[in-house]
Amino acid sequence: MKVSWLGKKKWKEKCYKEIKEELKKKTKNKISSFPKHKLSKEERKLIDDINVTTNQWNINNVTRTKAYLNFFLRHPEIHWAFLGHMVSRNGGWYMTDLKGDLLTRLLSEKEQKNFFLFLERGNWLVFQDVYPQFLLYQKSLRTNKNHFYLLPYFDVSTFMETIWNFFWKHGDCNLLAIAMVINEQSYLEKRVIKHHHYKNTVLNTLGFKLYSFLRFNHIIFPFYKNDTTDKPSLIGDTLHYFGSLHERIMLGKRLYSLLFQYPPALHGVLCWATQHSHTGSRKDYWNHLFHHVNEKVPGKLYQRRTKNCQLREGAARIYSPPLQYAWKNINQPEAEKGDWFEDWRIVDYLWKDEKLKSGDIYEKYCRTIEKMESTIIAKKAIFLQRE
Repeated sequence: MKVSWLGKKKWKEKCYKEIKEELKKKTKNKISSFPKHKLSKEERKLIDDINVTTNQWNINNVTRTKAYLNFFLRHPEIHWAFLGHMVSRNGGWYMTDLKGDLLTRLLSEKEQKNFFLFLERGNWLVFQDVYPQFLLYQKSLRTNKNHFYLLPYFDVSTFMETIWNFFWKHGDCNLLAIAMVINEQSYLEKRVIKHHHYKNTVLNTLGFKLYSFLRFNHIIFPFYKNDTTDKPSLIGDTLHYFGSLHERIMLGKRLYSLLFQYPPALHGVLCWATQHSHTGSRKDYWNHLFHHVNEKVPGKLYQRRTKNCQLREGAARIYSPPLQYAWKNINQPEAEKGDWFEDWRIVDYLWKDEKLKSGDIYEKYCRTIEKMESTIIAKKAIFLQRE
């Protein structure tokens, strides 16, 4: 039985009121909901087990991305797990781009390393925040008992504790997914985006400004049309201002709507994702254009290789290495303490509609590659003139 538009509106209003009132209370009083000295042996063991499992998967971008997909396949009601999987794939591609054919010609080795550490820190932080939430949900299902009162012991925001309790009662998959978008971007705000170290080494550098100028900030989702296994098509969207929390949240909402409010897109992306393990190389989706083996001739000046995302005749494919060959695993310092949640008004993001109408990204993505090639050639020409 379909729910009428009016019925959905009333339900949203009811949800908003219930969550808003709970968050208002928690804004005033941020005391842990379950002090440690009251934990039972079983609860302590559960916390230890979840930390161990999280650490086992939180090794690098490839392991995290795989963990997200594995969880979604077991629990498809947790939509963010698949959204997180696909966005994490993009994070891995950006990491390996730094050692690929194009960006190595535009960024210094120091810039490449700083950019990687910036991307890796964010990828690591999100996983260590969200995966314990998933495992507590899994435990709750197995025992048929709400275990979300333990979220504070993983330093998960009081915002998400409220949302998980609401989800446990009502099972609103869409609301949970949007809340997780809000949570993860807010969680990164002070720890990465506004962190003085990353502002100095990445966000305020000329290299990052060039990176933004080239519009190399597309989030792409490869997908199969009509269950075919030929070259996948692309859908996605572009982040125009990385430093804006608002823009990142709204992008996340648009990407979520693209995946989960248009069933053919979800089916096509999931079909592609389950057939292609994530390696970090862009060869995973377009092996006609990218290759994990460097085919270029050493010492040869860079020449245009692509047009409309196709190789020019006789051109070598763009080198895109797997993550394991591009970067070593990093031992991350402990996540900074503190709850990002301070103002209950952030709950408004749960209700602001943000839908991506088409998700058409192909032409923009192709132009970005061509723009990077033009910049490489121009940079080399200027360098030769100075010689």
